Amino acid sequence: MKANMSAAKKARRSKMTNALFKKRQSRTRYRIASHGTRPRLSIFRSGKHIYAQVIDDSQAVTLASASTAEKEDKGKGYNVESASSVGKKIAERALAKGVKQVMFDRGGYIYHGRVKALADAARASGLEF
Repeated sequence: MKANMSAAKKARRSKMTNALFKKRQSRTRYRIASHGTRPRLSIFRSGKHIYAQVIDDSQAVTLASASTAEKEDKGKGYNVESASSVGKKIAERALAKGVKQVMFDRGGYIYHGRVKALADAARASGLEF
């Protein structure tokens, strides 16, 4: 944000962008929920890490999860390579649980960069969406 912007204006802009993100997120989740009974592959992207979960919404259970914050990952968690490794891990863990088809829930994030890398790696490792 601009350096000469007042604190009140920064707060208003932050609230506005957060509200727009929540709107995109709820729109995406509504479309996924109305389409089928397959579990969803949900993504959360923070500044340092990226997280992925395979969630069965009918039973409200997390079937598999993977992230860059796990102990065996000792690299940077905020680049495309680590996101693709998380995609491979989540696909392996989901396939081990017997889940082959999922719905991709990108949340409010744009399908670009780390989110796209995770999705492509999961697709290449055997998940179908």
